[in-house]
Amino acid sequence: MVNVLLTTTSYQDTPGPHHELLAGSGVEIHRERGPLPESKMLELAGGFDAFLCGDDAITRAVLDRSLPKLKVISKYGIGVDKIDVAGCTELGIPLTFCPGVNHTTVAEHTFGLMLGVYRHLMEQANAVREGNWKRMTGHEIRGKTIGVIGLGRIGKEVVKRAKAFEMNVIGLDLFWPEEFAEEYAVERVETFDQVFERCDIISLHTNLTAETRNMIQTRSISRMKPEVVIINCARGELVNSADMARALESGRVGGYATDVLDEEPPSANHPLLKAPNCLITPHIGSRTYESVERQAMMATENLIRCLKGESPLAQVNDVPIPTALI
Repeated sequence: MVNVLLTTTSYQDTPGPHHELLAGSGVEIHRERGPLPESKMLELAGGFDAFLCGDDAITRAVLDRSLPKLKVISKYGIGVDKIDVAGCTELGIPLTFCPGVNHTTVAEHTFGLMLGVYRHLMEQANAVREGNWKRMTGHEIRGKTIGVIGLGRIGKEVVKRAKAFEMNVIGLDLFWPEEFAEEYAVERVETFDQVFERCDIISLHTNLTAETRNMIQTRSISRMKPEVVIINCARGELVNSADMARALESGRVGGYATDVLDEEPPSANHPLLKAPNCLITPHIGSRTYESVERQAMMATENLIRCLKGESPLAQVNDVPIPTALI
């Protein structure tokens, strides 16, 4: 019997045809509630032919302990920064992922967060629920200049919606989408500092790399407009949490709205939990019924194809698919 470790909670919690597809594959499924830290993954490693994972810590140590049994890793979603991709490639483990399944959902969530900050929606709604008629004056986003860092699928969808709100858009990406930028009148800049200095709103949609880790910290914040609003639907580690908390306390940053943190779930003393004008959602940007079904079906199909010795729909690394197990 082929054993599969399933960790992603939205996959497990959301009904849909992905459950029937996985159950019908004939594999033995072991369920855990991720994202799992390295310590838990090390406990589990060695007993599974495949991982169907979310944002679990799949380090080189986890990979080494998983061999020789582990044959494939199917990533539910896009981001693979929690996985040692180089290690997978070196050890001959195919790593699949699901591009193009959640860009609409995350872009919509980005604007939900943005409007939440600018109109103080959560604070006022909570006050009414508690019996207080608290009325605060907010701001329009029409006419604001938004800097979109990262113009992949999600960043492009954010641009489209920003134009619908009649915002001015500045974009930054190493791989500049010329035709798209011309169609949607996106002004190109070359450096992070150009975004920081000119934008009322900064929306993060870039990968986590050595260059982008702690991209938003005290130095970069000092170059931004007073009361800038920052939206993060990418990775928590793009922002230095302690520096952001201090900037919110001082009023230097007008608002921070994020769907991701550097520690998930956060500890009770995480610096952003009590910071003013900080709106945090629990990594649900891609968690809609529509998006979950798309991601889950693609992740499951990738998994089953690999276990059958067939090419997946999308693969991160250039590794041969192993001999069929099912």
